Amino acid sequence: MARVTLRNISKSYGQLEVIRDLSLDIEDGSFTVFVGPSGCGKSTLLRMIAGLEPITGGDLMIGGTRANDLDPVARGIAMVFQNYALYPHMTVEKNIAFSLKMAGYGRAEIARRVAEAAEVLQIGHLLGRRPANLSGGQRQRVAIGRAIVRDPAVFLFDEPLSNLDAELRVSMRSEIAQLHQRLTNTMIYVTHDQTEAMTMADRIVVLREGRIEQTGTPQELYEDPANAFVAGFIGSPRMNFLPARASGSALELPGGARLGCAGDGLPRELSLGIRPEAARPGREGGGLRLEMEVALVEYLGGTRYLHGHLADGTAMLIEARSAAGIRPGDRLPFTCPLEALRAFAPDGARLRSLSLLPAEPETA
Repeated sequence: MARVTLRNISKSYGQLEVIRDLSLDIEDGSFTVFVGPSGCGKSTLLRMIAGLEPITGGDLMIGGTRANDLDPVARGIAMVFQNYALYPHMTVEKNIAFSLKMAGYGRAEIARRVAEAAEVLQIGHLLGRRPANLSGGQRQRVAIGRAIVRDPAVFLFDEPLSNLDAELRVSMRSEIAQLHQRLTNTMIYVTHDQTEAMTMADRIVVLREGRIEQTGTPQELYEDPANAFVAGFIGSPRMNFLPARASGSALELPGGARLGCAGDGLPRELSLGIRPEAARPGREGGGLRLEMEVALVEYLGGTRYLHGHLADGTAMLIEARSAAGIRPGDRLPFTCPLEALRAFAPDGARLRSLSLLPAEPETA
């Protein structure tokens, strides 16, 4: 196991800067997930840690040793790739054993490590097969087994589940999370799928355009996003954003809805974030009261997603446990508790100084 530290790391391809002055501490034994949209630099960052991409600037420390100029084999890491990277002419057993053989391990030690990895991953019955005769999930297990036998200080995963179907992705992410609990090695995992990040990680690093937007536990990022980008990226379905205008001690929202507000230096134009599960169909309960026109009802067993728009055309999505009788074209009132609302400035920054209050009753 090892702690991984990045200090002022940068990466450029000519004039194109991909990673920008990035600093991060990854705790020994943690499961850290890099997540973000395509092109945010997450895979490039992982490849720099692995030694597959040179570092333009800054320092990379693995287990207290500066690793910028170390060969990949000397870094104490093992990497699992998106495309499995198995040798098609070798059996599963020989694929798993290959790196040990190249490192000069004896036959008995190789056999012992391969057997242990096969037992952990439940692929002992596959050792005599070739990759062409395996399913996608079985190939992924073999790729992980090849990493396990090296007993690395740090495991690196580069979108390892993206080639699998939806059902298999769910089971494999559970297996990888349980594998981390058994092995307790430091694991760094890259994905664009925030659901994978939320369900697997001890700690999530949200990246955008080569910079860290926020780092924290899944719960911290979900409940206390630092900005509108994180709020919109973390959570499925994504957060709704409603335009609002500050006018004195009130906020004006679509459809004539109002809230009281207090805070210093508030921008005139801002937005309020509402999680789909925080909005409740009906007029019961206090908080923000709005109305949407329903455009689509999605039925997912015990949950329904109600898609629609507010009076000004703002898109709105509500998650409802019970929505019997609601159809497209219906006008649906809903409420949202004030404590569930998140306020953001026009540039996306979180407005933490803003206090939301119930709307004052109108006077005749």
